[in-house]
Amino acid sequence: MTRPLNYLHFDASDDGEGHGTWDAMASVKPPHLPAVLAEVQAVLAWCQAHAPGPCGPLDEGGAWDVEQQQTQDGDWVTVTLTLTGPEAWGREMLVALGADAAAS
Repeated sequence: MTRPLNYLHFDASDDGEGHGTWDAMASVKPPHLPAVLAEVQAVLAWCQAHAPGPCGPLDEGGAWDVEQQQTQDGDWVTVTLTLTGPEAWGREMLVALGADAAAS
């Protein structure tokens, strides 16, 4: 198991058909941004290493998908990461990365 995530906090939801969405967000001051981006890279590395199939939009044949955004508002930088894919894969990711997730 890797080191638990300290910045990214996940919200999990499912579509009732075996797929889930995991939204992660961190809002930090600029000096902490490299640590947040390192966590994003750790999540993406795990996802790629344990991919259930090709990455891409699910409605276009992808098995999992990812979207990352970064915005700055004054002295705060917000990083969001959205993953979609099979529910079991997402649950395994959260456990492997020591992430917490709130169900919605």
